[in-house]
Amino acid sequence: MAPQDVPAAPRNSDLDTALAEAREAYVTARPKSAAQHEKARKVLPGGNTRSVLFYTPFPTAMARGEGCYLEDIDGQKYLDLCGEYTAGLFGHSNPIIQAAIRGAIDAGLNLAAVGENEAKLAEILCARFPSFERVRFTNSGTEANLLALAAARAFTGRDKILAMMGGYHGGVLAFAGGGSKVNAPFDVTLTDYNDTVAALALVNSGMFAAVILEPMLGGGGCIPATRDFLASLRAAASDSGTVLIFDEVMTSRHSAGGLQRIHGITPDMTTLGKYVAGGMSFGAFGGKAELMDQFDGHRPGALAHAGTFNNNVLSMTAGTVAMGEIFDDAAADALLARGEALRAALNAVCAKHGVAVQFTGIGSMLQPHFRLGAITRPYAASAAEEALRELFFLDLMAGGIYVARRGMVALSLPVGEAELARFVAAVENFCAARGPLLRG
Repeated sequence: MAPQDVPAAPRNSDLDTALAEAREAYVTARPKSAAQHEKARKVLPGGNTRSVLFYTPFPTAMARGEGCYLEDIDGQKYLDLCGEYTAGLFGHSNPIIQAAIRGAIDAGLNLAAVGENEAKLAEILCARFPSFERVRFTNSGTEANLLALAAARAFTGRDKILAMMGGYHGGVLAFAGGGSKVNAPFDVTLTDYNDTVAALALVNSGMFAAVILEPMLGGGGCIPATRDFLASLRAAASDSGTVLIFDEVMTSRHSAGGLQRIHGITPDMTTLGKYVAGGMSFGAFGGKAELMDQFDGHRPGALAHAGTFNNNVLSMTAGTVAMGEIFDDAAADALLARGEALRAALNAVCAKHGVAVQFTGIGSMLQPHFRLGAITRPYAASAAEEALRELFFLDLMAGGIYVARRGMVALSLPVGEAELARFVAAVENFCAARGPLLRG
């Protein structure tokens, strides 16, 4: 993954001009995506149905994918480093998963009954995640977090929830900028990520049903929690009777048992989603038996948990092979190591060019930040930082590399050394070509 030694020639000393030119080039190269967007706007607000996929001038519409590569409707091909925001762990065409899905389809859809695979998948997950004594399935990580919080409130008899500024736990549990108008009406208090003193003061008050956090922020910038922060929350939650929930919807990929296994810190409940069902719709919440058995239908007054597609045959079938056959300890450890090496190589490139750019993250998840200094919690980006983030995205797209619009990278298993080297070279070219803009 050594970066290229010959940098591109510097260009554009004015950020506004550089961004305008990059946007123009983006539009010129994608006439079919532009037309598709205008057509979609007539029936879909904003032209799409998923906010993270909306960006200006218009989103690129993809037509197909294979392995870790994509092709858009204009015929252009890309190395896919977006990885469906961590859900695309297995790439676009894993043959084992594809065969399992075909078999499930052949056996019939919508059976309105329990099946063997839901128990099989539950056994696999309970064996892998230290916090799982019992688990239930949902259709998304958002649903999983909603149900986990509901379970904590029912168990403790308390209403208040403690979450992190800039945290994200689904479309109705988003806390960037203090929260969202479409958030679920939980009584939520926010505290700063990695601020142990402030968080402990709140948890120790005994007012909260649960504290929920990602052990590394995903949408909040791939910012890891310190182990001390997590361990302190674990101790305080136990002392105060508060349910500690780790949202590992994204971070569970960092080992076969998530970041909780790496840190050796076991929450009371954990939520999962994204990649676990091999690319099918999926979510899960699980934890201590005493918490989860509130949903035991054998018990009088059990909590209700509905959901037509909770145990749909595609997700259950794909999940058993994805987690039971493909993403084992060795695969998880190798992916973690590849991501760690990639981030080190990228940061070495940034340091070599003396630019105000750094990549944070753990393993296969990483995020560029257009500033120097330690980043321990989410921040309000300046207008210049936002412009540089867009320029980074557009330059990568021009070079045939697809990342999240905010710059986040989530590696998939098919991404190999050649693809990693290509990305490092692209970042090298970006730092060289845009150097005057990146030094302030």
